Amino acid sequence: MKILIADSGSTKTHWGLADENTAVPVIEFQTPGINPFYQDKNIILQLLQKECTWKIKTPVSLYFYGAGCSGVDSKAIVYEPLNTFFKPASISVESDLMAAARSLCQHEAGLACIMGTGSNSCYYNGREITKHVPSLGYILGDEGSGADIGRKLVADILKHQLPDSVAEHFFSTFHYTREEILEHVYKNPFPNRFLAGFATYVGENTGIPALYNLVKSGFSKFFTRNIRQYPQAANHPVHFTGSIAWHFREILTESATENGFQVGQITQSPMNGLIRFHI
Repeated sequence: MKILIADSGSTKTHWGLADENTAVPVIEFQTPGINPFYQDKNIILQLLQKECTWKIKTPVSLYFYGAGCSGVDSKAIVYEPLNTFFKPASISVESDLMAAARSLCQHEAGLACIMGTGSNSCYYNGREITKHVPSLGYILGDEGSGADIGRKLVADILKHQLPDSVAEHFFSTFHYTREEILEHVYKNPFPNRFLAGFATYVGENTGIPALYNLVKSGFSKFFTRNIRQYPQAANHPVHFTGSIAWHFREILTESATENGFQVGQITQSPMNGLIRFHI
């Protein structure tokens, strides 16, 4: 029996098809993110029909891990279109945080974190998540995430908190007006994706002290407002998965050390760890 695993964040869904003879996907594919907070059953089904152009000819066990898939109702919104489109032999829908925990910790206890478009954390006892400090999303939380980095960058530029040279370079790179930025943030769908899109720019320019400090301060807030609430962090390394953790891993590790924590694994994606877990 083959297994199909989906790891879905707010920006993209990473699909991997594997079987018991492989430790890595035999087929990989990406589609836009699937999130029941922002999409209903019909929109998700239309997305699958449009984006999943490859066909699976044999029955699979489908494991879907997604942002926003933490409650019974939200899981049901995702379950129905997945079942309709793929017709799998079996299907499981869990949160993206469970994906991180299973991928990073396998069957051992540990602290698992996501740091991509959004950020999240939990303590996992080897079987289930037993403590979780809520993320609260890009407006109230998501410290250190791509959306957080982008939000602070844009806000600091528009409020003239960064050197003029940085602002000039930003506008010459992206060609946005102030009004266009505000429209993307307050009127267009998925403003968190829009803001997280600026994280790459920040990553390419961390040699500028103001942008380096912008990233590091976000990581410091993540450790202070999230990881410090887990007593287990005193005895366990903190594991991370996600694009922001991976690409800013040196600054992340430096911030963790300064805050008194030890960083364990940092992976760009939970996919290979999830394949090991399920096989």
